[in-house]
Amino acid sequence: MIFRKMASPAVLPVESKSLHVPPLQEVAQVLQGGLESNFRDVSVCVVECPDLTQSPWRLAAPGICGSPRLVDIGGVPYLFPLPDCSKLYDMADIARLVGLPGAFLLGAGAGSSKVVGVNCEMVPNVRVEGGSAVAMNNTHIAKVNTKDGSIQQEKYDSVETGPLVNVLASEGKRGKVFEIKVKCRTGEENFVSCMRKALASCYGDKPVGMGGVFVISQGSAKLHVMPAFSEVPLTTSEDVNNWLKFYTVPGPLTCLSELISHDPGLDLRIDHTHCFSEHGEGGHYHYDTTPETIEYHGYYTLAESVYRVDRPENTHQLGRD
Repeated sequence: MIFRKMASPAVLPVESKSLHVPPLQEVAQVLQGGLESNFRDVSVCVVECPDLTQSPWRLAAPGICGSPRLVDIGGVPYLFPLPDCSKLYDMADIARLVGLPGAFLLGAGAGSSKVVGVNCEMVPNVRVEGGSAVAMNNTHIAKVNTKDGSIQQEKYDSVETGPLVNVLASEGKRGKVFEIKVKCRTGEENFVSCMRKALASCYGDKPVGMGGVFVISQGSAKLHVMPAFSEVPLTTSEDVNNWLKFYTVPGPLTCLSELISHDPGLDLRIDHTHCFSEHGEGGHYHYDTTPETIEYHGYYTLAESVYRVDRPENTHQLGRD
C-alpha cells in the first residue's frame, strides 16, 4: 500500500527516556496484588506469548515483544480547547523516528479527519515495513453515526493519524509476556488503572511502562466516541464530557492498551485504551459496567523506553481520562 506522506519526520521534535524494567516475575507479583484489591478472581503469570494474530486478539503481528517501547505522539492540547486539524502523523514515519522502521504499533488515538471525513476514535493495529509499505493493517476507527447517533465502526486502511496517538511499538515477535485474567470487579478502579496504580505504588518515581491487548469476554463496558470537532472552545471537564458521546457496549471487545506508572517529565498521557469488536462497536474504554459478570483476559509486555513525539508547547491535563 502506498499512502500519502505527511511533513518530513525530521521536523518533528522527539524526546526519549529509558524506563525501569524490573524482573518479570517480580512485576507479575505486583500486578497480582494490585488486581486482587479490585477483582475477586485474579491470575497473573509469565508465559510464552501465543499467536496474537488469532481470534479474539486479531493483532497485525504474532507477538508484542522485541525492543518494546511506548510512544506518545501529539496530545490532547492539540484537540482542546479547539482542534488543530493540521496535526496529522504517519505511523511509518513514527516507527522510523523511534528507531523501529519495521515496527508493529498498537494502541489508541485519533484517526485522521481528512481520511474519515469526521473526527473519530482510532485503534492503531498495524505492522509497517522499512519504507512506506504496510505489511499488515487491522486498524479500526469508531465514529458517531450521523443518522441515529450510534457507534459506527469501520476498518481503516490508512496509516495517517489525527492529533493524538499512544502506542506500544515493538518488533511484533513472540516472547515472554504477562498473561492476566480477572473476573468480578469488587473495587472502583478499571482494569488498566488498577495495574498502573499498582506499579506506581511499588516503584514510585521509577517509571514502569507496559502495553498489550486484552479482551472483555463477558460483560459490558462504558466507551466514548468523539463526535465532530467542537466549534466552540472546550475549557472544562464538564465541557468535554458534554461534547463526548458515551455508550454502554457489550463484549466481546478487543482492547489495545498502553500505560506508564510515572511520567518522567515528558507530559505523557499515563494510560490510554481503545477497543474494537466483531459486532461493529468500539471506542475509548473507560470502565466496565457489569462488575458481577465482567471477565478480562489480556497479554502485556514491559516497555524498555518511552518516546515523546511533537510534545505540545502549551499543555493542560484536560480530557486525559
